[in-house]
Amino acid sequence: MTKSPLKLAVIGGGSSYTPELVEGVLKRLDRVPVKEMHFVDVEAGQEKLDIIKALTQRMVEKAGVDITIKASLDRRAAIKGADFVMTQFRVGGLQARANDERIPLKYDVIGQETTGPGGFAKALRTIPVILDICKDIEELAPNAWMLNFTNPAGLVTEAVQKYSKVKTIGLCNVPVSMKMMIAEMMDCLPEELSLECAGLNHLLWTHRVWLGGKDVTADVLKKVGEGANFSMKNVFEEPWDPAFLKALGAIPCPYHRYFYQTGAMLAEEKESALSEGTRAEQVMKTEKELFELYQNENLAEKPVQLEKRGGAYYSDASLNLVDAIYNDLKTIHVVNVCNNGTIAALPDDAVIECSSVVGSWGARPLMVGELSPAVIGLLGQVKAYEQLTVEAAVFGDYDKGLMALVNNPLVPDISKAKAIFDDILKSNHDYLPQFNQ
Repeated sequence: MTKSPLKLAVIGGGSSYTPELVEGVLKRLDRVPVKEMHFVDVEAGQEKLDIIKALTQRMVEKAGVDITIKASLDRRAAIKGADFVMTQFRVGGLQARANDERIPLKYDVIGQETTGPGGFAKALRTIPVILDICKDIEELAPNAWMLNFTNPAGLVTEAVQKYSKVKTIGLCNVPVSMKMMIAEMMDCLPEELSLECAGLNHLLWTHRVWLGGKDVTADVLKKVGEGANFSMKNVFEEPWDPAFLKALGAIPCPYHRYFYQTGAMLAEEKESALSEGTRAEQVMKTEKELFELYQNENLAEKPVQLEKRGGAYYSDASLNLVDAIYNDLKTIHVVNVCNNGTIAALPDDAVIECSSVVGSWGARPLMVGELSPAVIGLLGQVKAYEQLTVEAAVFGDYDKGLMALVNNPLVPDISKAKAIFDDILKSNHDYLPQFNQ
């Protein structure tokens, strides 16, 4: 049976990550017959959008394939008739992210894009926008799948699951990166490994690793404790304590450093902010260099410099998911999905990140059941923060927002929670109309 060709709508198409997505499409055309890609962005991103469109056109021409490339500010035209809507946007741009990182640092609190108060601020800006996008999808492409890459991915996906009818799966490059790093330290191919992953987005534990049918979890923990590379370009690699890893009995994702090694990570952030700038300020320089490269009329491929941006395996994570849904592969992917009893200690309607079987129906999580007391306390606390944040973002509820920050493990007390929240509201006034009524 011949399947119909696909239309992809990319919200936030002017992102520097887009060439990696395009490369992923071109590599998979025999399995995923994309015929149209429509990039959409906001007015402030018009110049970058034009640059991305021109580079994409050159990439498509070099590959000698027939794909229509469109780029516009018309979101509804992009969404209409789309089979997959990929969301990768940043409300307020990198300057808003820089504010998210610097505000908490004023109060001696971790300032990071997706965890702690930084992730909270980003969620408040993002959730109303993505729910507005969902209204367009419900009207113009009701059968489309939304693949959400927009951070904080778990929080944003939970808002979509609770407050729209859109079919959505949240995804992140961290689980793919973890698998690649474990394969490197075990000197094997990634496909030889089987991982049992469960937790939340950027709070993911790999509970078991199998290689050739053998449980090698203890070996991996030992290697991570001995200093094997287990970090990402956008997370400072504070060494793990081997005794702690052995006691934990599960492999923490790189972002766990913010929760388990808060003092060292905060010190590094403060030092970095004073010297080379916060992560967002560093990324601004990288982005400027990337877009200068992208304008080169002789460039017709994804440049290697994009790897500095911190989004490794982005296209693999998203397009392998498209492949699995489109071709009903029933393969295992680590994605953000509704809990529905998968992790016994969390509510059914909570969005979790875990190993799931993906086919034409979407993602069905693999049962985990009872998790170790070593992880369940932190997991429950962060999920409470996430649930409160979603309600605060949707309804502009100050009380819920305050309690979200109070429940976040990275915020040490009520006075700091309140001061940071008030600062976030002031700094983001133009992006948070739900709180200004």
